[in-house]
Amino acid sequence: MAAAKIKKGDEVVVLSGKDKGRTGTVSKVLPKEGKIVVEGVNVATRHRKPTQANPQGGIERREAPMHIAKVAVADPKDGKPTRVRFEERDGKKVRVAVKSGETIDG
Repeated sequence: MAAAKIKKGDEVVVLSGKDKGRTGTVSKVLPKEGKIVVEGVNVATRHRKPTQANPQGGIERREAPMHIAKVAVADPKDGKPTRVRFEERDGKKVRVAVKSGETIDG
């Protein structure tokens, strides 16, 4: 299987959909479904009935998974979306931003 170009903790920019242009940090990666969860982006609301566990009920908001193709890694230099390439630097395989050539994760 190919190495992951987007990982947990990455700063990403949303490329399409209702949250286009927004940035956030990846909180969860679901590689089998090809989806990711980004903090504060793609927030879904659920109206919950009161239960014994939650006697108040009410509206529950949480981030829903979105397709990995809808986001791009934010360039470490200027925060704009960029593609990711793998290079070998100092004998280690590292992720590199295509736009600026800077390493993404040290």
